[in-house]
Amino acid sequence: MSIDGVTSIWDELFSAQPDPPALLALITALVALVAVAVRPVWRIARNAVTIAHEGGHALAALLTGRRLRGIRLEFDTSGLTLSAGRPTGPGMIFTLLGGYIAPSLVGLAGAWILGGNRITLLLWLAIVLLLLMLINIRNLFGVISLLVTGAIVFAVSWYASPEVQAAFAYTGVWFLLIGGVRPVGELQKLRRRGRMPESDADQLAHLTRVPAVMWVGFFYLVTIAVLVVGAFMLAGQWLPELSAS
Repeated sequence: MSIDGVTSIWDELFSAQPDPPALLALITALVALVAVAVRPVWRIARNAVTIAHEGGHALAALLTGRRLRGIRLEFDTSGLTLSAGRPTGPGMIFTLLGGYIAPSLVGLAGAWILGGNRITLLLWLAIVLLLLMLINIRNLFGVISLLVTGAIVFAVSWYASPEVQAAFAYTGVWFLLIGGVRPVGELQKLRRRGRMPESDADQLAHLTRVPAVMWVGFFYLVTIAVLVVGAFMLAGQWLPELSAS
């Protein structure tokens, strides 16, 4: 590839796209809310939240010096991340903490990038992260799930118009922000029924002696707080224009 070609791609990645329509943030928020609230849609779309969840475990493990042994993504939208290292201590605690808050934090990072209208950069960063995660996948469905997700993001980033890219990016970020909250509620429901005795919250309780319900509350606090901040970042910039109209 020539230097001019590299420069062109670099400019495309880091240049800001035109401001999207004022209503885009609100319409895409509604679409994401429907995807989270409607059970048949959620059962499919939840795979994106699971990818971010397990990615959060994996990143936390690596950042705390643990050895990542593999990630599994299952057809029922559950997942498992295995790492090697001390079974106790801060490294294990932060690794367990990284899961339920990861989708919301990824959504917040996406909202920050969208605040600068760098939509193409956001989509390409998503592709890079999916490829990095693919290296550590240890089951066939996980490979297929990441490849399909990555192919969709790539197709939008490469072939779609700027308007479609903006709608796709905003919907995806809203979905992570809103969808990051629902799994916490599902976690507590399953815990009450005794169906998740080894959940992240229960493992954290065993390691820290802090009751599992407190960790569930912590997950709720973080995901809701991030949703509020992310919503302001995505929609707050358009509120004056919408009020004026």
